[in-house]
Amino acid sequence: MFTGLIEGLGILRDLRRGGDSCCLTLDAGGSLGDFVLGESIAVNGVCLTVTSFGKNFFQADVSPSTLESTTLGRLAPGSAVNLERALRLGDRLGGHLVTGHVDGVGVIIERRRSGNAELFSIRPPAPLMRYLVAKGSVAVDGISLTVNSVAAYSFSLTIIPHSLGRTNLQFLKVGDQVNLETDILGKYVERLLASARPDAGGGAVDLEFLAKNGYL
Repeated sequence: MFTGLIEGLGILRDLRRGGDSCCLTLDAGGSLGDFVLGESIAVNGVCLTVTSFGKNFFQADVSPSTLESTTLGRLAPGSAVNLERALRLGDRLGGHLVTGHVDGVGVIIERRRSGNAELFSIRPPAPLMRYLVAKGSVAVDGISLTVNSVAAYSFSLTIIPHSLGRTNLQFLKVGDQVNLETDILGKYVERLLASARPDAGGGAVDLEFLAKNGYL
């Protein structure tokens, strides 16, 4: 589990493919301190396991399913990546609960100056739109951010200079892809409501059920 508060920018040193999977070598530049074999580190929002390490760098294997559902396999050597170590019990939860399990890949469709900040508009996969709400939370390449507004097929974020300067957002442009993880609380609520509906054997009645049966 992570918070979405980026601890440092790393650099992809090498991406070695083997069949459908690959091994990443990442230079952390000393931002994370000493590594522990087997620990979890979020790389651009993807929870990876440290398989080996040395001074200021670590390696992690990436499975075929992770390559398919994230942007990791499309990174080139020299790419900047967001790094965060796993949350420890007792740490402050300054961002929001981030699992490191990416829901889908979005595309940046707009970036422009907005006062002292930068406005980003992102088009996510259509199924993720229902989890995005204005003033709610979303993780973009592992960064805990607040949704500024939601349109029919996209959402926008306002990035303050501090967040821009400490993350890979400073390097991104229109057309670039980003890993997205929506708020886990919304997904649990959706699942609980679906399983509690009368036609699913439960006892609760929600707005969708009422509309389907002609009450709204």
